[in-house]
Amino acid sequence: MKNFKQSIFTAAAALTLILSSCHKDKVNPKPTPVTDGFYILNQGLFNDNNSSLSFYTYSNKTVTADIFNAANDRGLGDTGNDVEIYGSKMYIVVNVSSTLEVVDAKTAKSVKRIQLFDGATAREPRDVAFYKGNAYVSSYDGTVAVIDTATLGVTKYIPVGRNPEQLAVANGKLYVANSGGLDYPNYDKTVSVIDLATGTVTKTLTVKDNPQNVGTDGNGHVYVLSAGNYNDVGPSLAVIDDTNDTVTSQTDFDGSGMVVQGTTAYFITSTNAIKVFDLKTMTGVTSNFVSDGTAITTPYALAVDGSTGEVFVTDAKDYTSAGAVYAFDKNGKKEYSINVGINPGKIALLKQ
Repeated sequence: MKNFKQSIFTAAAALTLILSSCHKDKVNPKPTPVTDGFYILNQGLFNDNNSSLSFYTYSNKTVTADIFNAANDRGLGDTGNDVEIYGSKMYIVVNVSSTLEVVDAKTAKSVKRIQLFDGATAREPRDVAFYKGNAYVSSYDGTVAVIDTATLGVTKYIPVGRNPEQLAVANGKLYVANSGGLDYPNYDKTVSVIDLATGTVTKTLTVKDNPQNVGTDGNGHVYVLSAGNYNDVGPSLAVIDDTNDTVTSQTDFDGSGMVVQGTTAYFITSTNAIKVFDLKTMTGVTSNFVSDGTAITTPYALAVDGSTGEVFVTDAKDYTSAGAVYAFDKNGKKEYSINVGINPGKIALLKQ
């Protein structure tokens, strides 16, 4: 997700936002166990310590504005970057606070807050993925932490490239996009391949500058989206064969925020459209998934429900005030929208 370095003076107001959907969804004053819907991790503003967690319930169209705060009587911290559900727990990566918040997925009640520091130095975690009882967390200090999901203890730190971003698991291996994002204009351009049986890096692959997003189709391919250097190297999409770990192609590509669902990928384009791409043929399906003319000010993050074909798009608006989430059916027609917190950067779907 994008980093925010701008200073802002509206943190106090943001903490008191009362959120409602555009079709007058109610707001729950207190959290109750949830069974169906989705969480929205709102990043807040860099250094303003105002990340929040919203929840939308499908059955009664209810928005809980900050379910984490209500359940724990405290905030999440500074700059939430990733949220994923694994088993009965949900894992929330909070970048600037350098914590991994582990909560009950049904109540948002904290189970453990894991500090990710190297002595007194913050590791700055970015992304989390899972495999056979372990959580893997990339951090900007150039490591991937291995966390036992039963004991919730860190068992190992694996050195990778500079400023790693997203992770993806395929064929018993972890693919780590090393962005070098803090070293502009000297970006990293590698993907570390970690053998999950041994916890060691077995190969380092070269892609285009500033790789950030990683996805897998489950059919032997890993996809890496690089942002480029914002100058003479543009965004590109690399394909990795996960059987022999070779880069089979790299294509110039207008897109960010990639989400892979089966053999289809969804991207946010530079024109704020949602592009759909067929990964089997490596051709575009549509240049704009939204088919009914719904205007989204600043598309920021995507999520796809593979069981229904629904696509969720977050809207960061002006990056300093409350954002929104739009839900579209599989044909790109808007179903509803809801208001959420500042800079909604990630969605986690909760299934019954």
